[in-house]
Amino acid sequence: MRIVLLALRRLAASLPTLLVLLVGLFVLLQFAPGDTVDALMAQMGGGDPAAADELRRFYGLDLSVPVRLGHYLWRLVQLDLGYSAIYGKPVAEVIVERLPPTLLLMGASLAFAFAGGLVLGVFAARKVGRWPDTVLSTLGLIFYATPSFWFGLMGIVLFAVDLGWVPAGGYEEIAGGKTGLARVLDVAWHLALPTLTLALIFLATYLRIMRASMLEVMTLDFVRTARAKGLSGMAVLTRHVLRNALLPMVTLIGLQAGTMLGGSVVVESVFALPGLGRLAYESVVQRDLNTLLGIVFVSALLVIVVNFLVDLLYARLDPRIVS
Repeated sequence: MRIVLLALRRLAASLPTLLVLLVGLFVLLQFAPGDTVDALMAQMGGGDPAAADELRRFYGLDLSVPVRLGHYLWRLVQLDLGYSAIYGKPVAEVIVERLPPTLLLMGASLAFAFAGGLVLGVFAARKVGRWPDTVLSTLGLIFYATPSFWFGLMGIVLFAVDLGWVPAGGYEEIAGGKTGLARVLDVAWHLALPTLTLALIFLATYLRIMRASMLEVMTLDFVRTARAKGLSGMAVLTRHVLRNALLPMVTLIGLQAGTMLGGSVVVESVFALPGLGRLAYESVVQRDLNTLLGIVFVSALLVIVVNFLVDLLYARLDPRIVS
């Protein structure tokens, strides 16, 4: 019951943050040159100024900023994200179409980075001061310092162009007509390289955090007591050290959820994935304010949900936070 109350308090505290974020972005975008109508006119090679004014009245762009903001917030309360003039359909439909690739990319990258960082961090901590620890720490620093787009481009050159092991881009085979397990395998094959590209930087972070956390926990009194009772090294590691060392790793998942969404913009652009990241880039270029605000709204909700789940897991690992 205490865990549920804690989670509800965290969710309630997130609502003002979400409101401030949306209002701030809405106001900030008003200073950007041009609007949706300008983008539409440019796509049509120019147009009649009278027609442009009529379109602005149709989309409500002729209203003052406070009035438009009020209309947007009122629609948002009704879970109406507005209409995308560029894509010619409701924003909710556009986002629903683009959401699965991003969720798959983020989920696979997070799972790979967390599992890899956990295993390598534990191994490095047990070999501290020896050459495996030095090699892993050096590789982790290199992965963390290297931009993700460079990993992506080099991966395309090596694994897609030279070796031909994986596709160079895309979400699935165009007009492949695959269904069921065949389609699942096709999507997994296309997402293998983007997942590795996005995960490497986060894997390096998890590796270093897990190593440092393991070294810290192994020096605590309860670990020495467990060893003094005659428990084997594996029992001490799994029952006492690992569970407590996982706490910073779990916390980091919530902190990096937004960062991973931001990283997906670059990765989706490099690999031509039809996800939210690429949609956000297209919306900025085309001045599609409603779509961009909808993406920010959905992205913020995703981050809130991830942090909500992290809070529940953290409370499960360390019940003292709800005592």
